[in-house]
Amino acid sequence: MTAAPVVLTGERVTLAAPTTDDIDRIVELCQDPEVSAWTTVPSPYRRSDGEGFVTRMVADGWASGRVCIWGVRAEGALHGMAGLHDIHDGAAEIGFWLGREARGRGYISEAVALVLDFAFAGAPAGLGLHRVVWHAIAGNAASAAIARSAGFRFEGTARLGIAQGGVRRDRWQAGILADDPRAPAGDWPDATFVQLSL
Repeated sequence: MTAAPVVLTGERVTLAAPTTDDIDRIVELCQDPEVSAWTTVPSPYRRSDGEGFVTRMVADGWASGRVCIWGVRAEGALHGMAGLHDIHDGAAEIGFWLGREARGRGYISEAVALVLDFAFAGAPAGLGLHRVVWHAIAGNAASAAIARSAGFRFEGTARLGIAQGGVRRDRWQAGILADDPRAPAGDWPDATFVQLSL
């Protein structure tokens, strides 16, 4: 397990732990209705939420080795977040989101690939995990497309499996193992299922 934040660098994105300098930008990005619709971030998202996120969740998570959170940075700006949560017993959950103006540029796909590389690489280059799980509120087709393209295998729907703003919602789940190919898997629901679930 790592205790100090690790910087991950790709061709177009850099992943680095968010700092107090990023709080205002995080608050700005979290005003996007798409972020609050598909994640469990508070809505409305206040500066105090951003402060708590950076000073407690990010800092404490890295220090404990149970959470690794990175800001997704490209073209000199912070555009979103990617991270590993609930790291234990050789497994973790991945999470990611991106602000509106940066969507469709491939940034989050590259960020997810970097996070998976780190998750599965042996020490000291990574965490040496065996499995990473992806969860999303059912109907989040954009997140599902990213997970599928990264090689996650669809594992099912947990009925009322996630709480968002005090409301229980269905949750999709997929997983990827360290030795799985990093290519789209064919076991996801067909396009009709995804469209009807929106």
